[in-house]
Amino acid sequence: MKRIFLSITLLLCIILLPSMSKPDEWESLLDKDLTQWESYLSYRHKNDYNGKIPKDSLGNPIQPIGYNKDDTHVFSVLNEPNGPVLKVSGEIYGCLFTRKSYENYHLKLQVKWGKQKYEPRKNSLRDSGILYHSIGEAGAEYWRSWMLSQEFQIMEGHMGDFWCQANSAIDIRSLPSEGIMNSIADEKQPFGTFKKGGDYYCMRADNYESPEGEWTTLELICFNGKSLHIVNGHVVMVLKNSRYITSDGKEVPMTSGKIQLQSESAETFYRDIRIKPLTAMPKMYEGLFK
Repeated sequence: MKRIFLSITLLLCIILLPSMSKPDEWESLLDKDLTQWESYLSYRHKNDYNGKIPKDSLGNPIQPIGYNKDDTHVFSVLNEPNGPVLKVSGEIYGCLFTRKSYENYHLKLQVKWGKQKYEPRKNSLRDSGILYHSIGEAGAEYWRSWMLSQEFQIMEGHMGDFWCQANSAIDIRSLPSEGIMNSIADEKQPFGTFKKGGDYYCMRADNYESPEGEWTTLELICFNGKSLHIVNGHVVMVLKNSRYITSDGKEVPMTSGKIQLQSESAETFYRDIRIKPLTAMPKMYEGLFK
């Protein structure tokens, strides 16, 4: 009887073992109902916007649309044969942001441009972005649309640029700005500081965006305040010491937070949005920070 019991137990182990194997460590962040995201919408910005709260014809401040009030479907999901695709119309400034906060992770997604553009960028390059380590309330920066964060720029010809959002700060391996010339990322250069009141924008090292109409793969790696902007497999920016600066000048580490996807006057499509936790900076990139 004991022998029969052991045989049955062994058989069950053989049958159940595959289902008990470790699941894929990548977690999908995109489904048809956007269950892992919330939204914030501010304003339909005009060409003469000056950074202040917009006012009506009587001079009264206009309230932003606010959280989770996307009646115009700025953010929607298309159920395509190869999986869900997030459509961001760009018609109203704002963001889709994760319900969870993340720290030490590898984010990967694909992006492609749509056709539509809106004021105040109808005659400008298509624009969007991944905002990471996002904390606090939305509407903290110039366009009154996004949280305090660091920006992985998504723009035609500028995939992987960096912008400080609100009072964020960070150090980037880069060539310094000079006159009207912007700073440019270069992994062989020392780290330069980017913050409000000084250099707050840095161009990516090179343009690796896919041709018009094709998907571009973007990767964001964050670990202990360090980050990498990667475009189609190429590291285009090396960043460290992520932080924000308080009103009294104190620098506070900013190494975790929510992830925002911008709506910024351009129709944009996203798919295969995935994230996985990290316990260390991947070895192949460790040398970039030494």
